[in-house]
Amino acid sequence: MELEHAPNDSTRKEMAPLLKLALELGPLGVFFLFNSRGEQIAESFPILQKVGEPIFLATAAFMVAITISLTVSLWLTKRLPIMPLVSGVVVLVFGALTLWLHDELFIKLKPTIVNCLFGAILLGGLFFGKSLLGYVFDSAFKLTDEGWRKLTFRWGIFFFVLAAINEIVWRNFSTDFWVNFKVFGVMPITLIFTMTQLPLIQKYAIMDESEKEG
Repeated sequence: MELEHAPNDSTRKEMAPLLKLALELGPLGVFFLFNSRGEQIAESFPILQKVGEPIFLATAAFMVAITISLTVSLWLTKRLPIMPLVSGVVVLVFGALTLWLHDELFIKLKPTIVNCLFGAILLGGLFFGKSLLGYVFDSAFKLTDEGWRKLTFRWGIFFFVLAAINEIVWRNFSTDFWVNFKVFGVMPITLIFTMTQLPLIQKYAIMDESEKEG
């Protein structure tokens, strides 16, 4: 077992894009489903009523789903993806606190903690001369060192923005609104941000020999 390979490492084994997307977004979908349909699910399986309100049932399901996702990813690629791994560890720790103390505060803090952690890791890596984002996205595109540095800096700042947005939403709106925003709000925001980075990616992209010849 190993963590992500370094950028431009030809030995890294990749899974199908759709499967990778399903493994990364699947646990979030499970979280939304159990929160929105928690009462009906608990009625169908009475033993789950002991867990408590839908948000706690959703938290427990989220923990199980993300564990399965990481296990499948490890089994298929023989390595652990860094960002889902960090997120999964935080989910398990804060999810356990949520269920143990029966306080939804901890699971609401999870996105803030994860995004601040990612932001600090990316910006901290730049301080030591490492463009760590290349370890995550190198399978999707190839960039020059300068390109990776700039993209890493922008994503580092963006993660702190996501953390701030999460704090605003959970502190000012209902739990159901927070869950819906977590599922249907964060993804579009992230997609829009990603699209705005395309000019930078195109500017610093490294073409392979076949592309140059074409």
